[in-house]
Amino acid sequence: MTGLQLESEIKMTEKAVKEVKKIMRENKVPENYGLRVGVKGGGCSGLTYSLGFDAAAKEGDTTIEQDGIKLFVDGRSLFYLSGTVLDFTDGLNGKGFVFNNPNATKTCGCGESFGV
Repeated sequence: MTGLQLESEIKMTEKAVKEVKKIMRENKVPENYGLRVGVKGGGCSGLTYSLGFDAAAKEGDTTIEQDGIKLFVDGRSLFYLSGTVLDFTDGLNGKGFVFNNPNATKTCGCGESFGV
């Protein structure tokens, strides 16, 4: 599935797109890099979200492009993240990326871990 475009699988809000571009600019991340979105085991609810920059898609990744940002998602993570909207908040309760995941049946208080 490398390079497959699944626009409906994971989306970013306008605020998230702006913040990713800002972080890339401030940290001098090359423009051809993409944002790796993933899920790892751990956290108080069983799974945690992960974000990081990567130079290219890896074998088995799905690449989703939105507003000039490439998202790289491995197959296992895509299973858990299908339908997720990645947002960014800078409100009174803190600043950071928020995963609005319709597959999560339970989350912890910090919002960084979830279960299905």
